[in-house]
Amino acid sequence: MRAGVFDSGVGGLTVVKSLIEKKIFKEIIYFGDTARVPYGVKDKNTIIRYSLEAVEFFKNFNIDILIAACNSVSAYAIEEMREVAPFKVVGVIEPGVKALQRKIDDKNAKILILGTKATISSKKYEKLLIKEGFNNLISIAPSLFVPIVEEGIFKGEILEVTMRHYFKNIENPKAVILGCTHFPLIKDEIQKYFKSAALIHSGEAIVEYIKSNYGYDKNFSKTDLKLFASENPENLKRVARLWLKG
Repeated sequence: MRAGVFDSGVGGLTVVKSLIEKKIFKEIIYFGDTARVPYGVKDKNTIIRYSLEAVEFFKNFNIDILIAACNSVSAYAIEEMREVAPFKVVGVIEPGVKALQRKIDDKNAKILILGTKATISSKKYEKLLIKEGFNNLISIAPSLFVPIVEEGIFKGEILEVTMRHYFKNIENPKAVILGCTHFPLIKDEIQKYFKSAALIHSGEAIVEYIKSNYGYDKNFSKTDLKLFASENPENLKRVARLWLKG
């Protein structure tokens, strides 16, 4: 089994990490559109256009499924990608909602959704959660988290001050959806801030979703990873060595 993983940049490596740990694919082809990151500040039509170009890239490989790790792509472009792709295409938003349902029974529980401006503006998480009966939702776009993570800052004063800035008016959420692939890199600090909250991580959610919905439950001894980027592939490889270790 061979999977493609597409992200606007390096953040999708957090999803790759979960896929490698669970060993459900023999090979993963990763493409980060690093020349045009971030997608989260772009308009819907631009996100769709870039996503369709990514499908064309993955047509060069004999993949079984394409995972759109980017939440902004998952919010706006999944249906368009499916129309032109000769392979299965799955996003991370629906799996994230399913993962939350497994962890939270109380429909009145306060749910905090974190994402990019594009993801939050799409209201995709809210629509799916409301459909499932959840009615106490807060959505914010902590835009500074992405450049902070890109700088390799995963803890410390800068991050703590930034979290206080965004979270100062939010009290005791029951769950926090990490609706951007960069956010799992700072999940430990978010957990410290919201001590009792359950964190929903795209990588963990997509593994369970794929196993349940597509029957990919094999346990390969090793997962080979090939990395591609639209710009500065050496930096992508450097980040991969850092983030995927252990």
